[in-house]
Formats: sequence, C-alpha cells, structure tokens
Amino acid sequence: MKQKRDYYEVLGVGREASDQEIKSAYRRLAMQHHPDRNPDNPEAAGEKFKELTEAYSVLADAQKRAAYDRFGHAGVSGGAGASDFNSTIFSDFEDIFGDLFGFGDVFGRSGRGRGRSAGGVDLRYDLEISLEEAAAGMETKIKIPRWEACATCDGSGAKPGSKATSCPTCGGRGQLRHQQGFFTVTRTCPQCQGLGKVIRDACPQCKGEGRTNTERVLSLKIPPGVDDGTRLRVSGEGGVSTRGSAPGDLYVILKIKEHDFFERRGNDLYYTIPISISQASLGADVVVPSLRGEWTLHIPEGTQSGSVFRQRGFGMPSLEGRGHGDLYISVFVVTPTRLSRDHKRWLEVLAPFVKVENHPLERRAAEKVKDIFG
Repeated sequence: MKQKRDYYEVLGVGREASDQEIKSAYRRLAMQHHPDRNPDNPEAAGEKFKELTEAYSVLADAQKRAAYDRFGHAGVSGGAGASDFNSTIFSDFEDIFGDLFGFGDVFGRSGRGRGRSAGGVDLRYDLEISLEEAAAGMETKIKIPRWEACATCDGSGAKPGSKATSCPTCGGRGQLRHQQGFFTVTRTCPQCQGLGKVIRDACPQCKGEGRTNTERVLSLKIPPGVDDGTRLRVSGEGGVSTRGSAPGDLYVILKIKEHDFFERRGNDLYYTIPISISQASLGADVVVPSLRGEWTLHIPEGTQSGSVFRQRGFGMPSLEGRGHGDLYISVFVVTPTRLSRDHKRWLEVLAPFVKVENHPLERRAAEKVKDIFG
C-alpha cells in the first residue's frame, strides 16, 4: 500500500503556517491540479487533487490539525474523506471553488430552494441637498426608473388564464447536477434560469419576462443631521430581476452642497468673520449668522486676529438625536490698504501707543494661526 505523504509537504507549507497560508496554498494548487484544467491527463490530476483536498481537510480543521501534529496520520484515522468535512471546511470549499470554477454549489449543498427565483435588484439614487436642509431634515419626492412586476400577469410572465409549467430540462428543480470525481457540482438550469418553470403562453404585455420598465415617484423623508455620504435605505423600493422575484432595496446617497461660509466638521460648524482694527482694539458687538438665524457676538476689547469664539449648541443636530454640535467663529482683523492722508496722520499719531515688539512667534503659536486661516 502506498504510504501517504506528509500533509504539510503535500500543500508545500511549513508546520508553523497560518490558517490563511494553508488556505492560499490549497487554493493555488487546486487551480493547478483540478481535473477540469488537465484534460490531457485527468486521472493523474484527479489523484493529485484528491491528495491536496485530503491534506487541506485536515490542516484547515484546528482539532484535526492538532491531532495530526501530535500523532501523524494515525491521529486522524488515516485521513479524512468528504463525509468527514465540518461546516467550516464546507464553507471554505464553496468560497474557493465558487470563485475559481463558477460552481453554483459543491458537494450537492445548495443555498437556493427548489424552483426559487433570484432576488431583486438594489438601486442607487444620488440626491444633493443644502446644509440647511441637512440640519433641519426634510421631505421630498424623487423619481426612480426601475423594473416592476408586470401588472397584467402579476409578475408570472404567463398569459392571463394560463400557468407556467415545470421545466423539462431540470424537472422543476431549477438546477442541474454533474458528478466530477467525488464532487457533485450543481449548476443553474440554462432553460428556466433556476426558476424551475417555463412559460408556454407568454403574457402579451411583458412578453413572458414578468416585469416592465417604468418610472415611479417616491416620497422620501430625510432626518435632521445627515452628512455628506449618508446612505438611506428604502426597503422594497428597488427593482425586480426576473419573473416572480421580490423587489430589491433602494439606497439614496446624500451629497451636501458646499456652503458659502460654513465649514462642517462632524456636528460642529466653523467660519471666519472679518473685523476692523478699531473693533478688535475697542471691542464691539457684531451680528453674525447661524443655522438658527442671526445673533449678536460680543468682541471683547483687545481681541487678537485668529481668536476663536464658541457658541454651544449652534452646530448640526446629531443624527442619533443626541443634541447639537457647536459653532466656532474665528475673527480676522483686516488691515486697511487704502488710506487717505488724514487716516495716515491719525495712525502716525497712534503708532507710539500701539507699538508691538516684532519678535518671531513660537512655533506652536504660528501653527495655530496657520490652522485657523489655512
């Protein structure tokens, strides 16, 4: 009797290999040695493929791998057959072979019920709104083009008064099974497309497709506090894919228009206002905007350019309903550039009293000013 090779050697990995390394090695070698990819010598490829699969079924199972590391082949009763695979290994095989070979199902396990139709089609709609609308919330109407179940045949595809009949190719199962080595591969029936039924007398309205293309106007409620990129799901308002399928979902992706002066960071809002030298020096009350309307900001005497004032609760509402963010106002002292002769004379008179020592700012302070006005 031929002696079995070491499972690690079969997969070409070391004993310290991780689970992902083992899976990757098996995936690569399975592609190389699968019988379907070796039509010139399918028998030899099948033996190699079977050896690889046996090794993987042991090393991919933590309990079996531990027993194999300790006792060798004797620890796993001489190897594992297909009947010994656990649910995790089944999932791995479906992941690997579903991608590599387009199998609808391996080992005869199917996620589709008998004659079950495909799911619906999810749709995307991009909607642009203003910052004010995002803050207040709104109700609007949107027009969606989509496939809907045919009203004439109620989505069956059959002429009113007639019925669909069982598919002769798959016997109503919606699937065809093929034996490949010790694998049973399940594929969707090409005649009925997995529905299990065929139409003899087609509906004159949808030509047997069971759906029609239409435009639907939907009402949409946008909650307060949404942000740029927020995705709203409207269940059941997508399209149908085939006759008899349920509709998918509609996903509305929100785009917030750029505001003229508000900048949003999370639920907080920021903007900068200009003030004059006299307002900064003497103090002043200035009228400033917010999403709640205009309000009065007091500028204290001696305010420096770059000073930031905070108004609590004047930012965006939380989407979860937990209060509001804050509003931050940076002030920028504007230096006049066009001075009359009288203005210059008055500044010259004031110059000795408002003189500033022109020492370099500390690096940290300079970066703070840069962040404010950057």
